[in-house]
Amino acid sequence: LLTLEGLGYVRAQGRQFCLTPRILDLGFAYLSSLPLWNLAEPVMEKLVEELKESCSAAVLDGAEIVYVLRVPTHKIMSINLGIGSRLPAACTSMGRTLLAELDAASIDALLREHPPAAHTERTITDPTALKAELARVHRQGWCVVDQELEEGLVSLSVPIRDRAGRAIAAMNVSGQAARTPAPVMVERFLPRLQTAAAQISQMLQLKA
Repeated sequence: LLTLEGLGYVRAQGRQFCLTPRILDLGFAYLSSLPLWNLAEPVMEKLVEELKESCSAAVLDGAEIVYVLRVPTHKIMSINLGIGSRLPAACTSMGRTLLAELDAASIDALLREHPPAAHTERTITDPTALKAELARVHRQGWCVVDQELEEGLVSLSVPIRDRAGRAIAAMNVSGQAARTPAPVMVERFLPRLQTAAAQISQMLQLKA
């Protein structure tokens, strides 16, 4: 266990250990050990049917997000995403939603170790500007990222919380900016995305 902890596959919680998202590099044991994703999938499938846009869930692992569930409608990105896929947290809506939950010292340390990289002309790479954006995400409780990871891609994300109110994952809706610009996505999709995330959070809390 200590070796696995050193490799980042498990995390110590007092005298007990739990799996981390990095276990996805080895297989699907991480998913099968958590009831959340079985609960979340039908809710996400219904949301995709209503909105006609792709929906995903991810967790934070250092400076990256790891996809743990994805319900696509059609291909909207040049890269193929599936369970276990990783993306930089700093320029993704789910990543910022989860980074915004960290304390200031943790955010500073992460940005020093992993400086934000430009993926498009819109990507926020200045640490001060990024921290201001994370503060805004924290205040409003949701995040929209407009073509910062890939041209033409817009994404809207909200947190999924456990019984203690901690954001244990994030869920997003993503689409094409030409079809659903960021302001339109927020206006049309945010209430339904928040309702779905609250439903998943409530089911998780009742099961815990």
